[in-house]
Amino acid sequence: MEKKSYKDLDIYKTAFNLSIEVHGASLLLPKYELYEQGSQIRRSSKSITANIVEGYGRRRYKADFVKFLVYAQASCDETINHLHCIAEIHNKRDELSSLIEKYTVLGKQINKFIIYVSTKWN
Repeated sequence: MEKKSYKDLDIYKTAFNLSIEVHGASLLLPKYELYEQGSQIRRSSKSITANIVEGYGRRRYKADFVKFLVYAQASCDETINHLHCIAEIHNKRDELSSLIEKYTVLGKQINKFIIYVSTKWN
């Protein structure tokens, strides 16, 4: 059964909530990082939801839908990379391990959805 809105997609809900969590966490970085790593991680985390939304808007064209889901997957990987960098540079491994794990799970969910759309989407 097709979802009525991108807001019905579990990957969208998860990505949106995580982007809000990352936004708040990024504002706790030292002031000199707010416009460097802070800005980068805020943009990459929000890019995940933006690509899911844009892909869903093009869902009539399966190839476009998949393309934007792949972009979402790449932004998820980028966000994980930024989290690892911040964890190492600012000695926040313990604080960020939960977010890293949540994004890792999200990446797997996006990958499964890409496979679903590729093979079973009308």
